Amino acid sequence: MRTTADSAHDLPRLLRAGPFHLALRAALTARGLPLHRVQHRLAARGIKLGVTSLSYWQQGARRPRRAESLRAVRALEEILELPGGTLSRLLDTPEGASAESIRPPGRSYRSLVSVGAAVEELLASMELPSDGGLHTVGHHERVRVGAAGELVGRVSQHVVRAHRDGVDRYLAVHHGDPGCDPARVRVRAEENCRTGRVRWHREAEVVVAELLFDARLRAGDTYVFGYGFEDGTGGRCTEYVRGFSYTGGQYMLQVRFDEAALPVRCRRFSRSGPGARRDGLTDLTPSGRHRAVHLLEEGVRRGILGIAWDWE
Repeated sequence: MRTTADSAHDLPRLLRAGPFHLALRAALTARGLPLHRVQHRLAARGIKLGVTSLSYWQQGARRPRRAESLRAVRALEEILELPGGTLSRLLDTPEGASAESIRPPGRSYRSLVSVGAAVEELLASMELPSDGGLHTVGHHERVRVGAAGELVGRVSQHVVRAHRDGVDRYLAVHHGDPGCDPARVRVRAEENCRTGRVRWHREAEVVVAELLFDARLRAGDTYVFGYGFEDGTGGRCTEYVRGFSYTGGQYMLQVRFDEAALPVRCRRFSRSGPGARRDGLTDLTPSGRHRAVHLLEEGVRRGILGIAWDWE
């Protein structure tokens, strides 16, 4: 669920990543200084700043901009015993974003999956940006393959961090196997979210689902939610892949096979894009009573990760 992001434990991260108002709030909390005492210490340095302005700054309702306000921020670094420039640097970050969000643009859907153009068309019809204001901290995904070798469904548990204020939804994409009927694919919203709009592209066999959070996030907040897709409408599948637009975050993929249809060989692989050759091939052996294989990537890179298997 979301975090308050203003405790002493969060201070080092917030001073590094921002945003400014959360870093200021965490520093005030860590030092145990009420706002009226901070005002007095600023006044002792010849800086006039009201308690109301300080309160607005730490709430994110206002942002220091005038020369006198920026002078006050530099003085706050001394009063709060912070390294020089720590808070001032965060003011160079665009409002509503964190310092961690200033990064190169992510890869487009077209460069990651063969149905990328259809996905982008669906996003445009929903009037939603492909970057939803979230970074993935961790994603655990479990895929079920049925007795006929078909993709029965998949479930995900997702941990994200907002890199701007006001984020309240996530867009999940499901790409079915050849023969999939996207109109019959069912979306399941599980913990901490509910299903919003659902759109599909019949020719591309792809579904885009809007998952609405139970809370509106602020920059720096983390959130845990779960969801799934029930499919079973496509033909026999031979691989499951996931594309990553950005680096970072942990990813775990588990594929579970029905006992009536066990593959003769499984391998994990990576790929730079659709149609590219498979790299990093590693054999995997189904084990346990669920006849499952998995891969774990501690820090994903841009591109594609997946598990492929061969039938007799």
